Amino acid sequence: MPDHANKGHALTQMMRICNSRGLHARASARFVRTTEMFDASVEVTREGVTVGGTSIMGLMMLAAGPGSSILVKATGVQARQVLDALAQLIDCGFDEDNDGADKEGAV
Repeated sequence: MPDHANKGHALTQMMRICNSRGLHARASARFVRTTEMFDASVEVTREGVTVGGTSIMGLMMLAAGPGSSILVKATGVQARQVLDALAQLIDCGFDEDNDGADKEGAV
């Protein structure tokens, strides 16, 4: 299916937060950076609260701890690609639990 087929249609995907600290500041920043790489608009919903996928503070307000699920909705030309990239980011624990970023203080 061509990318332009999703221009006006929303795609959604449930994602489970699996890193040890949840969707905290650093993880939220990585989520936002990933979202901004694509030509798509992203919204994230948890327990009835919806925030923009480019808002670090909004994502943190969701209080999505380890094991919680979020619904990610994407619209736009690269909706499928952004969902795939975000799912990969979340599935690999935002690369935090393996790369020592927390110890190094990297943002």
